[in-house]
Amino acid sequence: MKIQFLGQNCFLFTYKGKTILSDPFYNYKKAESGFDVSAQKIDYILLTHAHGDHIADVEEVLQYHPEAVIIAVPEICGYFKNAKNTDDVNLGGSAKIDDLKISMVAAHHTSSFPDGTYGGVPVGYIFRLPEGKNIYLAGDTGVMADMELFPRLFGAIDLSILPIGSHYTMCPRKAAFAAAELLKTPKVIGCHFDTFPAIEINHESALKHFADKNVELTLPKLGEEFEF
Repeated sequence: MKIQFLGQNCFLFTYKGKTILSDPFYNYKKAESGFDVSAQKIDYILLTHAHGDHIADVEEVLQYHPEAVIIAVPEICGYFKNAKNTDDVNLGGSAKIDDLKISMVAAHHTSSFPDGTYGGVPVGYIFRLPEGKNIYLAGDTGVMADMELFPRLFGAIDLSILPIGSHYTMCPRKAAFAAAELLKTPKVIGCHFDTFPAIEINHESALKHFADKNVELTLPKLGEEFEF
């Protein structure tokens, strides 16, 4: 699987020829990432919750890729009236993309659209690859006891994508605790940091918090790609 960071919680996952775009918010710093949605193939749009910095570019994705399938809670799927294809998963359920299973899990946050419409509950996802490999996409969660259940329920969490910007989500210290003590994950890609002044972080301090817990933290640059 290839993972590209496009800003905030927006990632492009590529798996066996299929593309999954999470929480579209790529236009905010498009000049730095170089991402052009019109030149991409987008098969799925995966949404964790309804806040503006997670759904801002959904309509544009659908404009260029009208057949893309939105995967989200029913309230979010129902909000996008022009979406031709939706998979309205709910907590405990999973979406299937070939041999990749994407299971919806709880997140501790809030969720409403910028116009005030109810967005259901916020969620995260466990990407369950063949041979027992798992990636955890946390969404905008705070630390929660449920995290301790994930490796027991799904197996080892090989990589976690965690918000670390504080103010609206976990800070690096709390995220490092969640990674080491609850998720038991060896590697973390940080997200939801440095986008706005309120969530700017000290990179050196963040890296130290994770190093102290023996967890490898990557602070991705816009447009950076990773192989998993």
